[in-house]
Amino acid sequence: MSDTVQEAGQDEQSVAAGGAEQAADQDSGSMARSEADLVREGDIAGDYLERLLDLLDYDGDIDLDVESGRAVVSVDGGKDLEKLVGSQGEVLEAVQELTRLAVQQETGVRSRLMLDIAGWRANRRNELSDLGRRTAEKVASTGKTQRLRPMSPFERKVVHDAVATVSGVTSEGEGEPPSRRVIVYRVG
Repeated sequence: MSDTVQEAGQDEQSVAAGGAEQAADQDSGSMARSEADLVREGDIAGDYLERLLDLLDYDGDIDLDVESGRAVVSVDGGKDLEKLVGSQGEVLEAVQELTRLAVQQETGVRSRLMLDIAGWRANRRNELSDLGRRTAEKVASTGKTQRLRPMSPFERKVVHDAVATVSGVTSEGEGEPPSRRVIVYRVG
């Protein structure tokens, strides 16, 4: 299965590699994208993922949306989709990056689209929100700084957002990827 996923993405990687350096120089977060641009990104991503699912002979329904200034694509419904999530979402992250490269190849702009497969990212978001909130409440009551395990950028953002909902504490990142982690500490 992983060989097939790699084959599906090799063309996109090689074509997009030329534009990757230019896109890396641009701060994708600083450019406001119109809703129409984001819908187009979602459509391109949906087409790419549909071809990937067909190639793998997997069933899945693709849902496109726009949330918080980014295209959001969800793939649900097929029994084999868990294989596209992998252990701790590693395969999902790789498929998301290949999908972003496919969008960049067509639009010429680095995409920030978020991909969820089989509801894994939504479930993980709920787990991490709970972790962030519980950790923040513990730090608020004990005053002891807490360092969480290393996390992906997606995971760290969810935890930072959850910590921000608890008064008297704050969070920041520490370390370099892939060992970057969230630290929660009391303020004031």
